[in-house]
Amino acid sequence: MSYRISILDKSPLADGETASQALARTLTLAQQADAWGYHRFWIAEHHNTPQLASPSPEVVIGWLLGQTKRIRIGSGGVMLQHYSPYKVAENFNLLASLAPGRVDLGVGKAPGGLPHSTRALQQGVDPQQKGSFADQLAQLDNWLSLTRAESPDAVLATPVPPQRPDGFLLGASLESAELAAQLDWNFVFAAHLNGDKNLLREVITRWRTLSLRDAIVAVQVIVAPDAAQAATLAEQVEVWGVRLENGQRVSVASQQQAEAFAHQAGSPAVEIVRRESSLIAGTALQVRTQLDALHQYYGVDEFIIDTPIAEGTARQTSLRLLAQALNRAEVLS
Repeated sequence: MSYRISILDKSPLADGETASQALARTLTLAQQADAWGYHRFWIAEHHNTPQLASPSPEVVIGWLLGQTKRIRIGSGGVMLQHYSPYKVAENFNLLASLAPGRVDLGVGKAPGGLPHSTRALQQGVDPQQKGSFADQLAQLDNWLSLTRAESPDAVLATPVPPQRPDGFLLGASLESAELAAQLDWNFVFAAHLNGDKNLLREVITRWRTLSLRDAIVAVQVIVAPDAAQAATLAEQVEVWGVRLENGQRVSVASQQQAEAFAHQAGSPAVEIVRRESSLIAGTALQVRTQLDALHQYYGVDEFIIDTPIAEGTARQTSLRLLAQALNRAEVLS
Protein backbone atom coordinates (compact mmCIF):
# COMPACT_ATOMS: atom_id res chain seq x y z
CA MET A 1 0.00 0.00 0.00
CA SER A 2 1.20 3.52 -0.72
CA TYR A 3 1.71 5.02 2.71
CA ARG A 4 4.79 5.84 4.76
CA ILE A 5 5.61 4.56 8.24
CA SER A 6 7.59 6.45 10.87
CA ILE A 7 8.49 5.98 14.54
CA LEU A 8 7.76 7.93 17.73
CA ASP A 9 10.23 6.91 20.44
CA LYS A 10 9.98 7.82 24.15
CA SER A 11 13.23 6.18 25.32
CA PRO A 12 11.43 4.01 27.91
CA LEU A 13 13.33 2.33 30.73
CA ALA A 14 12.67 -1.37 31.16
CA ASP A 15 12.78 -2.84 34.68
CA GLY A 16 16.23 -2.44 36.20
CA GLU A 17 17.55 -0.24 33.40
CA THR A 18 19.28 3.13 33.57
CA ALA A 19 18.54 6.15 31.39
CA SER A 20 21.90 5.61 29.68
CA GLN A 21 20.82 2.13 28.60
CA ALA A 22 17.44 3.38 27.37
CA LEU A 23 19.06 6.16 25.34
CA ALA A 24 21.63 3.80 23.86
CA ARG A 25 18.74 1.63 22.70
CA THR A 26 17.07 4.69 21.15
CA LEU A 27 20.21 5.28 19.10
CA THR A 28 20.36 1.64 17.99
CA LEU A 29 16.69 1.71 17.07
CA ALA A 30 17.11 4.92 15.04
CA GLN A 31 19.98 3.36 13.11
CA GLN A 32 17.95 0.21 12.48
CA ALA A 33 14.91 2.24 11.44
CA ASP A 34 17.14 4.05 8.95
CA ALA A 35 18.10 0.71 7.41
CA TRP A 36 14.57 -0.74 7.62
CA GLY A 37 13.00 2.01 5.52
CA TYR A 38 11.11 4.05 8.11
CA HIS A 39 10.59 7.65 6.95
CA ARG A 40 11.00 9.58 10.24
CA PHE A 41 12.25 8.93 13.75
CA TRP A 42 10.79 11.28 16.36
CA ILE A 43 11.71 11.80 20.00
CA ALA A 44 8.98 12.60 22.55
CA GLU A 45 9.13 15.08 25.43
CA HIS A 46 8.14 14.01 28.95
CA HIS A 47 9.01 15.68 32.26
CA ASN A 48 9.48 14.26 35.75
CA THR A 49 8.77 10.79 34.41
CA PRO A 50 11.33 8.28 35.74
CA GLN A 51 10.16 5.60 33.29
CA LEU A 52 11.03 7.76 30.24
CA ALA A 53 14.43 9.28 29.42
CA SER A 54 13.19 11.96 27.03
CA PRO A 55 12.74 15.44 28.55
CA SER A 56 14.74 17.28 25.83
CA PRO A 57 14.14 15.96 22.30
CA GLU A 58 16.33 18.62 20.68
CA VAL A 59 19.37 17.28 22.54
CA VAL A 60 18.76 13.71 21.39
CA ILE A 61 17.94 14.82 17.82
CA GLY A 62 21.42 16.29 17.35
CA TRP A 63 22.98 13.09 18.67
CA LEU A 64 20.92 10.91 16.31
CA LEU A 65 21.46 13.08 13.23
CA GLY A 66 25.21 12.55 13.49
CA GLN A 67 24.85 8.76 13.63
CA THR A 68 22.20 8.09 10.97
CA LYS A 69 22.32 8.60 7.22
CA ARG A 70 18.94 8.98 5.53
CA ILE A 71 16.04 8.99 7.94
CA ARG A 72 14.45 12.28 9.02
CA ILE A 73 14.91 13.02 12.73
CA GLY A 74 12.61 15.24 14.76
CA SER A 75 10.54 15.99 17.83
CA GLY A 76 7.19 14.45 18.58
CA GLY A 77 6.93 17.02 19.92
CA VAL A 78 8.35 20.05 21.66
CA MET A 79 5.84 21.19 24.32
CA LEU A 80 5.78 24.81 23.20
CA GLN A 81 3.87 26.21 26.16
CA HIS A 82 7.01 25.90 28.30
CA TYR A 83 9.45 27.75 26.05
CA SER A 84 10.31 30.91 24.20
CA PRO A 85 9.33 30.48 20.53
CA TYR A 86 12.52 32.31 19.62
CA LYS A 87 14.68 29.80 21.49
CA VAL A 88 12.87 26.86 19.90
CA ALA A 89 13.48 28.41 16.47
CA GLU A 90 17.18 28.84 17.30
CA ASN A 91 17.48 25.22 18.42
CA PHE A 92 15.89 23.80 15.30
CA ASN A 93 17.59 26.19 12.91
CA LEU A 94 20.86 24.97 14.40
CA LEU A 95 19.83 21.34 13.93
CA ALA A 96 18.71 22.05 10.36
CA SER A 97 22.09 23.64 9.70
CA LEU A 98 23.83 20.48 10.92
CA ALA A 99 21.69 18.20 8.73
CA PRO A 100 19.86 20.18 6.01
CA GLY A 101 16.69 18.51 4.77
CA ARG A 102 16.50 15.94 7.57
CA VAL A 103 15.04 17.86 10.53
CA ASP A 104 11.39 17.84 11.66
CA LEU A 105 10.01 20.25 14.26
CA GLY A 106 6.97 18.61 15.79
CA VAL A 107 5.12 20.79 18.32
CA GLY A 108 2.55 19.74 20.88
CA LYS A 109 0.04 21.61 23.02
CA ALA A 110 0.10 19.22 25.99
CA PRO A 111 2.29 19.82 29.06
CA GLY A 112 4.24 16.56 28.77
CA GLY A 113 4.02 16.00 32.50
CA LEU A 114 2.02 16.71 35.64
CA PRO A 115 1.33 20.26 36.92
CA HIS A 116 4.26 20.33 39.38
CA SER A 117 6.77 19.89 36.55
CA THR A 118 4.89 22.43 34.45
CA ARG A 119 5.20 25.03 37.20
CA ALA A 120 8.92 24.30 37.50
CA LEU A 121 9.39 24.68 33.74
CA GLN A 122 7.45 27.94 33.61
CA GLN A 123 8.84 29.57 36.75
CA GLY A 124 9.03 33.34 36.28
CA VAL A 125 7.03 33.31 33.03
CA ASP A 126 4.26 35.92 32.73
CA PRO A 127 1.22 34.14 31.22
CA GLN A 128 -0.06 37.44 29.82
CA GLN A 129 3.14 38.05 27.89
CA LYS A 130 3.30 34.44 26.74
CA GLY A 131 -0.12 34.59 25.07
CA SER A 132 -2.19 31.67 23.85
CA PHE A 133 -0.78 28.55 22.27
CA ALA A 134 -1.90 29.84 18.86
CA ASP A 135 0.02 33.07 19.55
CA GLN A 136 3.14 31.11 20.47
CA LEU A 137 2.94 28.89 17.39
CA ALA A 138 2.50 31.94 15.13
CA GLN A 139 5.57 33.52 16.74
CA LEU A 140 7.56 30.34 16.19
CA ASP A 141 6.51 30.21 12.55
CA ASN A 142 7.54 33.84 12.13
CA TRP A 143 11.00 33.28 13.62
CA LEU A 144 11.52 30.30 11.32
CA SER A 145 10.40 32.38 8.33
CA LEU A 146 12.88 35.23 8.91
CA THR A 147 15.94 34.54 6.79
CA ARG A 148 17.61 37.93 6.46
CA ALA A 149 17.90 41.12 8.48
CA GLU A 150 15.82 44.02 7.15
CA SER A 151 17.59 46.53 9.40
CA PRO A 152 20.67 46.68 11.65
CA ASP A 153 18.41 46.17 14.66
CA ALA A 154 16.59 43.13 13.26
CA VAL A 155 16.68 39.88 15.23
CA LEU A 156 17.09 36.52 13.50
CA ALA A 157 16.95 32.99 14.92
CA THR A 158 20.50 32.22 13.87
CA PRO A 159 22.02 30.27 12.32
CA VAL A 160 19.68 30.49 9.33
CA PRO A 161 19.78 27.01 7.70
CA PRO A 162 19.83 26.34 3.97
CA GLN A 163 16.49 24.58 4.38
CA ARG A 164 13.93 25.40 7.06
CA PRO A 165 13.01 22.55 9.43
CA ASP A 166 9.66 21.05 8.46
CA GLY A 167 6.91 22.02 10.94
CA PHE A 168 4.28 19.63 12.34
CA LEU A 169 1.48 20.38 14.79
CA LEU A 170 0.41 17.40 16.89
CA GLY A 171 -3.21 17.37 18.07
CA ALA A 172 -6.54 15.56 18.19
CA SER A 173 -9.10 18.28 17.46
CA LEU A 174 -10.58 20.32 14.64
CA GLU A 175 -9.11 23.41 16.28
CA SER A 176 -5.57 22.03 16.00
CA ALA A 177 -6.06 20.99 12.38
CA GLU A 178 -7.40 24.43 11.51
CA LEU A 179 -4.47 26.14 13.24
CA ALA A 180 -1.95 23.98 11.37
CA ALA A 181 -3.66 24.76 8.06
CA GLN A 182 -3.74 28.48 8.83
CA LEU A 183 0.06 28.50 9.24
CA ASP A 184 0.61 25.99 6.41
CA TRP A 185 2.15 23.46 8.79
CA ASN A 186 1.78 19.71 8.63
CA PHE A 187 -0.77 18.20 11.02
CA VAL A 188 -0.55 14.89 12.88
CA PHE A 189 -3.76 13.48 14.37
CA ALA A 190 -2.80 11.94 17.71
CA ALA A 191 -4.90 8.77 17.53
CA HIS A 192 -2.44 7.14 19.95
CA LEU A 193 -3.93 9.48 22.59
CA ASN A 194 -7.52 9.65 21.34
CA GLY A 195 -8.89 6.63 19.51
CA ASP A 196 -12.31 8.16 18.70
CA LYS A 197 -12.78 7.04 15.08
CA ASN A 198 -15.64 9.47 14.48
CA LEU A 199 -13.39 12.34 15.52
CA LEU A 200 -10.58 10.98 13.34
CA ARG A 201 -12.89 10.91 10.31
CA GLU A 202 -14.21 14.40 11.06
CA VAL A 203 -10.75 15.90 11.49
CA ILE A 204 -9.22 14.29 8.40
CA THR A 205 -12.25 15.29 6.29
CA ARG A 206 -11.86 18.86 7.49
CA TRP A 207 -8.09 18.75 6.95
CA ARG A 208 -8.62 17.74 3.33
CA THR A 209 -10.69 20.88 2.74
CA LEU A 210 -8.11 23.16 4.38
CA SER A 211 -4.73 21.86 3.25
CA LEU A 212 -3.02 20.07 0.40
CA ARG A 213 -0.55 18.54 2.84
CA ASP A 214 -0.61 14.84 3.70
CA ALA A 215 -2.92 13.24 6.25
CA ILE A 216 -0.66 11.89 9.01
CA VAL A 217 -1.93 9.82 11.94
CA ALA A 218 -0.07 8.65 15.04
CA VAL A 219 -1.16 5.19 16.21
CA GLN A 220 -0.06 2.71 18.84
CA VAL A 221 1.11 -0.55 17.29
CA ILE A 222 2.36 -3.81 18.77
CA VAL A 223 3.55 -6.59 16.48
CA ALA A 224 4.63 -9.96 17.84
CA PRO A 225 5.49 -13.33 16.29
CA ASP A 226 2.08 -14.66 17.34
CA ALA A 227 -1.27 -13.11 18.20
CA ALA A 228 -1.32 -14.37 21.79
CA GLN A 229 1.97 -12.68 22.62
CA ALA A 230 0.76 -9.44 21.01
CA ALA A 231 -2.46 -9.58 23.05
CA THR A 232 -0.52 -10.06 26.29
CA LEU A 233 1.62 -7.02 25.55
CA ALA A 234 -1.44 -4.98 24.55
CA GLU A 235 -3.21 -5.67 27.84
CA GLN A 236 -0.61 -3.51 29.62
CA VAL A 237 -1.43 -0.35 27.60
CA GLU A 238 -3.91 2.25 28.85
CA VAL A 239 -4.88 5.80 27.85
CA TRP A 240 -6.92 7.96 30.25
CA GLY A 241 -8.55 11.31 29.56
CA VAL A 242 -8.80 13.98 32.26
CA ARG A 243 -11.09 17.02 32.14
CA LEU A 244 -10.72 19.52 34.97
CA GLU A 245 -13.14 22.10 36.30
CA ASN A 246 -10.81 24.85 35.04
CA GLY A 247 -11.30 23.57 31.47
CA GLN A 248 -7.94 21.86 31.09
CA ARG A 249 -7.90 18.53 29.23
CA VAL A 250 -5.00 16.07 29.10
CA SER A 251 -4.26 12.45 28.28
CA VAL A 252 -2.26 10.25 30.66
CA ALA A 253 -1.21 6.62 30.87
CA SER A 254 -3.10 5.44 33.96
CA GLN A 255 -5.96 6.25 36.31
CA GLN A 256 -3.38 6.95 39.03
CA GLN A 257 -1.72 9.59 36.82
CA ALA A 258 -5.13 11.07 36.03
CA GLU A 259 -5.94 11.49 39.72
CA ALA A 260 -2.46 12.87 40.42
CA PHE A 261 -2.87 15.43 37.63
CA ALA A 262 -6.12 16.73 39.09
CA HIS A 263 -4.58 16.89 42.59
CA GLN A 264 -1.48 18.78 41.45
CA ALA A 265 -3.50 21.15 39.26
CA GLY A 266 -5.62 22.19 42.24
CA SER A 267 -8.78 21.91 40.14
CA PRO A 268 -11.40 19.20 40.66
CA ALA A 269 -11.70 16.57 37.96
CA VAL A 270 -15.00 16.84 36.11
CA GLU A 271 -14.25 13.65 34.22
CA ILE A 272 -11.67 10.89 34.39
CA VAL A 273 -12.33 8.23 31.81
CA ARG A 274 -10.43 5.45 30.14
CA ARG A 275 -10.39 6.34 26.47
CA GLU A 276 -11.13 4.09 23.56
CA SER A 277 -7.85 2.57 22.50
CA SER A 278 -6.52 2.94 18.98
CA LEU A 279 -3.94 0.25 19.72
CA ILE A 280 -3.38 -2.09 16.80
CA ALA A 281 -1.92 -5.40 17.95
CA GLY A 282 -1.32 -8.78 16.39
CA THR A 283 0.95 -10.58 14.00
CA ALA A 284 2.67 -8.61 11.25
CA LEU A 285 0.03 -9.67 8.73
CA GLN A 286 -2.84 -8.76 11.06
CA VAL A 287 -1.37 -5.33 11.78
CA ARG A 288 -0.64 -4.66 8.12
CA THR A 289 -4.24 -5.54 7.27
CA GLN A 290 -5.53 -3.00 9.80
CA LEU A 291 -3.16 -0.26 8.65
CA ASP A 292 -4.15 -0.94 5.04
CA ALA A 293 -7.80 -0.58 6.03
CA LEU A 294 -7.20 2.73 7.81
CA HIS A 295 -5.23 3.96 4.82
CA GLN A 296 -8.03 3.07 2.42
CA TYR A 297 -10.93 4.29 4.56
CA TYR A 298 -9.47 7.57 5.85
CA GLY A 299 -6.90 8.26 3.15
CA VAL A 300 -3.97 8.22 5.57
CA ASP A 301 -0.68 9.06 3.85
CA GLU A 302 1.63 8.30 6.78
CA PHE A 303 1.45 6.49 10.11
CA ILE A 304 3.62 7.59 13.04
CA ILE A 305 4.12 4.35 14.97
CA ASP A 306 4.20 4.51 18.78
CA THR A 307 5.13 1.10 20.15
CA PRO A 308 4.24 1.20 23.88
CA ILE A 309 6.60 -1.56 25.03
CA ALA A 310 9.36 -0.80 27.52
CA GLU A 311 11.29 -4.03 27.03
CA GLY A 312 13.84 -3.38 24.32
CA THR A 313 13.94 -6.68 22.45
CA ALA A 314 10.15 -6.88 22.12
CA ARG A 315 9.95 -3.28 20.90
CA GLN A 316 12.73 -3.82 18.37
CA THR A 317 11.07 -7.02 17.15
CA SER A 318 7.72 -5.25 16.78
CA LEU A 319 9.15 -2.49 14.58
CA ARG A 320 11.29 -4.90 12.55
CA LEU A 321 8.37 -7.23 11.82
CA LEU A 322 6.20 -4.29 10.80
CA ALA A 323 8.83 -3.03 8.34
CA GLN A 324 9.19 -6.55 6.97
CA ALA A 325 5.43 -6.94 6.53
CA LEU A 326 5.27 -3.68 4.61
CA ASN A 327 8.30 -4.61 2.48
CA ARG A 328 10.19 -1.58 3.71
CA ALA A 329 13.49 -3.31 4.36
CA GLU A 330 15.88 -5.47 2.42
CA VAL A 331 17.90 -6.66 5.42
CA LEU A 332 15.92 -7.55 8.52
CA SER A 333 18.34 -9.53 10.64
